[in-house]
Formats: sequence, C-alpha cells, structure tokens
Amino acid sequence: MINKKRKVIIASNNSHKIEEIKEILRAFPYEVISLKEANIDFEVVEDGKTFEENAYKKAKEIMELTNEICLADDSGLEVYALDSAPGVYSARFSGEPSNDRRNNEKLLRVLLKVPEDERGARFVSSLVMLFPEGLDIRAEGYVEGVIGHVGVGNNGFGYDPLFIIPKLNKTFAQLTTEEKNAISHRGNALKLLKTRLECAFNCEG
Repeated sequence: MINKKRKVIIASNNSHKIEEIKEILRAFPYEVISLKEANIDFEVVEDGKTFEENAYKKAKEIMELTNEICLADDSGLEVYALDSAPGVYSARFSGEPSNDRRNNEKLLRVLLKVPEDERGARFVSSLVMLFPEGLDIRAEGYVEGVIGHVGVGNNGFGYDPLFIIPKLNKTFAQLTTEEKNAISHRGNALKLLKTRLECAFNCEG
C-alpha cells in the first residue's frame, strides 16, 4: 500500500506555479514541498518535444536524485493561428532568459494582423507523478480562451494578462487564485490526477 504521509517534491523553481499547485493539492494527504524547500539546487534541461515529455523528464530526474515521490508539471500556451506556438517554448518565446513582459510583447506583435475571430488559444498543463516504487500517474488539462490586444489584470503570471475567458469576459490575470484554479488548465489536470491517485489507492487496497 502507498504510504500516504510521504513527501511529494514539486519539480519546479517557478514560485507562481508552485503556489498554484500547493493550493490545489491542499486536500491531498501528502507533505508537498518545492525543490527549494527540499534543499535541491538542480536544473533539469527541458528539451522534450511535448509538454508530457518535459514533465516526465523533470519528475524522473528529481525522483532518482531524492528517492522521493515527485510531481512535475510542464505547461504553456498554444495559439491556433500560430500552429500551436509558442507551445513548449512558452516560457522562452522571446529568448533566454525567460521574461514574461517580453514574451507577451512578442505574442502581441506576431498576432498584430490576426483577425479577431482567429485569436483562439488554449493553455495546456501536463502532470507526471512518479513514485520510487514504480507507480506512474499522468494527467493533462486544458482551458480554452482568446488572446486579447492588451494586457489586463495584475494577478497570475506568464500570458495570464492576455488570455481572455470568453464566458467570463475576463483575463486570467483578473481572476482571484480561487477563481483561476477552478477553471484553469493546471486545475483541470490536478483534478484528473487526484481521481487517478484515488483509484491507485483503492486498487492497492
């Protein structure tokens, strides 16, 4: 049976992402800690071609380093008019080092002449949770939206100020943490992950 009181290390140094995951995982029976809280100074090279490949690589390398349960997320923005770019390059769309402001500015530039009805996009979150004893749980979540013409809102991070949820007529950056987590790609992926975790517990007896 899986030990429900073990630590889960989030394989990330992104403080915003860690905050979102911790908030959503609050109900899980684990002690959830970040790489920094685990005193791990280790950067995984994200060279996968898909979000899932990157998430798996991060989870595997940190799990092997620590022998602890590891949860990794790789996520980003896919804009349909750009053939799903920036995709896995979302964080470094405008080059290295990653910079949210420059990424948003570049996105607005490349979409400058794109018609209003062709600015559809989605956020994708791929989660991989690996256990030293061999259990591998994966989940992917999505949220559909539209890219605005100017950044609006002060919450969130990344492309949140440009990503409009049509039914709310608000950007991600205008939502509270609770509102965003209820509909976000990462929130949806974590809900699925939770369901699969619960199934794993039941199957283990």
